[in-house]
Amino acid sequence: MTRRHIIDNPVPGLDVAIVGAGPAGARAACRLASAGARVTLFDATHPREKPCGGGVTGRALDLVAPTTPAIASVPAVRVETARFESEGRPDAIVDLAPRRPASNAALVVASRRDFDGVLLAAALEAGARLRRERVVAVEVRSDGVELRTATGGCTRASLVIAADGANSLVRRHVATPFARHQLSIATGYFVHGVSTREIVIRFTSQPPGYCWSFPRPDHLAVGICAPADRCDVTSLRRDVEDWIGRQVRATDVRLERYSWPIPSLDGSDIDVERPAGDRWLLLGDAAGLVDPVTREGIYFALQSADLASTAIASERDPGSAYAAALRDGIYGELRRAARFERAFFSPRFLRLLHDALRQRPGVQAVMADLVAGRQPYRGLRRRLLATMELGLAWRLLSRTG
Repeated sequence: MTRRHIIDNPVPGLDVAIVGAGPAGARAACRLASAGARVTLFDATHPREKPCGGGVTGRALDLVAPTTPAIASVPAVRVETARFESEGRPDAIVDLAPRRPASNAALVVASRRDFDGVLLAAALEAGARLRRERVVAVEVRSDGVELRTATGGCTRASLVIAADGANSLVRRHVATPFARHQLSIATGYFVHGVSTREIVIRFTSQPPGYCWSFPRPDHLAVGICAPADRCDVTSLRRDVEDWIGRQVRATDVRLERYSWPIPSLDGSDIDVERPAGDRWLLLGDAAGLVDPVTREGIYFALQSADLASTAIASERDPGSAYAAALRDGIYGELRRAARFERAFFSPRFLRLLHDALRQRPGVQAVMADLVAGRQPYRGLRRRLLATMELGLAWRLLSRTG
C-alpha cells in the first residue's frame, strides 16, 4: 500500500498511543499515521489466532478494502450455506449467496491471525510503530497520557485509544469495567485438520445463546456463547465437546481449546456508556460494540476506528465528537439488536423460527442477510412483514415491542 492520506484533515506531530493491535487498533493506527500522526501501537501478542467464529461480513470487507487492498488476498472460506439445527426437528438449510450483485456481499471466514495481520501490516506501512510490550498502567493527565509497560518502559502521548478487548486495561483505568451481566462467555475448540463451506448454528434457550461451527481455511472454529451470569464454562465446554462428536466425523483431528469474554450490552447499558473522555477513546470490544444477538464485533470494531480517527483529526474535542458519532450510528443499531434479542432466544420463538426456516423462502432470505451482515436491524420487522410470513412477523412484532 502506498502511503497516502485517508483522512481529510492531516494531524502532523500528534502523538497517539493505541493499546491493542487487533482490527480496531490497527485500523485506527493506519488512518491516523497516514494523516501524519505519530502513532505507537502496544501489543505483545498480535497478530494471533482469536477464539471467535472468524466470520467477516461483506460490509466489513467493503469498509477496509478501498484503503487496504491486501485484505482481498487473505486466505478465507467463502461460506455457501448455513445449517440451523434444532433438537427433535429436521435441519434447516439456508443459502447464503447474495441475491443481488455486490462486491463483497457474501460472508467469508478467515483466520484471525491472517486477517488481523494484514490490517497491522497496513498500519506499519502507513508509519505507525509497534511495541511488542504489555501495558500495565495508564494515567490520564490534563497535559497528556502516560503509559507504563511490563518491561518498565514509560511512554507519554497526547491521547490514548483503547482497543484491547472486553477485559480492556485502559477501560479499567479511565471508565467502569464491564460487570458480569454485561458479558457473554464464548468457549470451544479450534478443530484442526478439517474444514467445509458451511456454517452450522444451533440456537439454545437455556442458557440463551448458540453453538456454532465456522469453517476457516484449514480448521473449524467450533464453540458456544451464552450470558456470563447464566452459565458456567465447564458445562458449556461439555456441550461443545458433545456437539463436536456429532458434527465431526473425521478421526485424525486435533482440538485446541479456547475461552473468551464478549461484551453483550442491553439498551439501558448503552444509555449510560461513556466511550470517551478528555484524552481517551474506547473502540470495538473495549467500548462494548458487539451485536448482542450474533455476538459479531469485527464490523463495529472497524467502524469505531474510522469514527474515532475522523474525530481526532477533525475536532478540537475528539472525545465528544466520537461519542456523538456513536450515538448517531452504532448505538442505534445495537439498541435495536438488544430489543430483538429479548424475544429471539425464547423457546417458543426459536421453534417458530426454525420451522419457518425449513418451509418459508422469505424468512430464509431474511435470515441469510442477517447472518451475512447484509440486513441491519433497522427495517428488519418491516422486511419480515413484507415476506408475507405474517404469523412469524406478528409474533416477532408483539414480542419485541
